[in-house]
Amino acid sequence: MHEMAIAESVVRIAGQHANGRRVTKVYLKVGHLRQVVPSALTFGFELVAQGTPIEGAELALEQIPALGRCRACGVESRLPGFPLQCRECGGFDLEIVEGEELYVESLEMEE
Repeated sequence: MHEMAIAESVVRIAGQHANGRRVTKVYLKVGHLRQVVPSALTFGFELVAQGTPIEGAELALEQIPALGRCRACGVESRLPGFPLQCRECGGFDLEIVEGEELYVESLEMEE
């Protein structure tokens, strides 16, 4: 379950940026290609945050769909699942434009 490792990293990063202040909300962007199960990540986040300034904070996940540009025909399209294939020409040589993101976008904290 890689969601637990992600949750640990998110809590660590949020704690560093909070600098002792209580965090009330963490905004996280997660690309579709990261294959993160939102409920598992939320559960792991709540578990790992216990006893830290992040405890009780809401985890706001924004899931970013996968988007690719075909190197053969140049068409840019959504990639709903595997195999990653151009919807126009059927080619497999794609440049991933979006969908691999995984980062803390911002935090809300108490003053």
